[in-house]
Amino acid sequence: MSAPLLQLRGVCAHYGPIQALHGISLELREGEIVALIGANGAGKTTTLRTVSGMLPASAGSILFDGEEIAGRPAHRIVAKGLAHAPEGRGIFLNLTVRENLELGAFLRRDEEAVERDREYALGLFPRLRERIDQVAGTLSGGEQQMLAIARALMSAPRLLLLDEPSLGLAPRIVERIFEALVEVNRRGTSLLLVEQNAALALQMADRAYVLETGSIILEGTGKELLASPEVRRAYLGG
Repeated sequence: MSAPLLQLRGVCAHYGPIQALHGISLELREGEIVALIGANGAGKTTTLRTVSGMLPASAGSILFDGEEIAGRPAHRIVAKGLAHAPEGRGIFLNLTVRENLELGAFLRRDEEAVERDREYALGLFPRLRERIDQVAGTLSGGEQQMLAIARALMSAPRLLLLDEPSLGLAPRIVERIFEALVEVNRRGTSLLLVEQNAALALQMADRAYVLETGSIILEGTGKELLASPEVRRAYLGG
């Protein structure tokens, strides 16, 4: 079996004096969709922020494609092939859709490939093509989420971190976004997904981890965790 694309070993992280992650260990292999589920404050967003370099790890190791990335600045991590679509979308509201997509590719010099990826992203989300010269702050919430994902894809990532892509969106828009994410994965991009809708995340995921107060308490395939009485009681309302 090939080595994991992403591997966390005993990762800890702090916000000031408050410890948010307590020795997280997980892995994701090339082509996988891995979900992180848990209650608010469990450490899911912190895990993604630590992997992408937005928050420094205070202990432990983070390996991406066999190379240590803990302690590297975020733009160096992006250049290695890891992109992050953060909670709250993080797009530039005063710039157009086109300009946001261009910024997603700011580290790339392969102009023809960048153009192909832009067309691919706009094909995934046709609404963005219709609004290509519209200022991002005037888009609907669903359109802004589509733009956040499309902008992350413009860096040509091997691994895409997604933080709450369905948050606050109508079910019809959520369905469209998750259809697009499945297509992105089929095209070869691995996904590490944090999602409030645990049932949706587990149905989509190859494997998943359950976090509680900064620690992993359960892991298994998506199907195994969907069938787990403990998971159903705590996160699926049944």
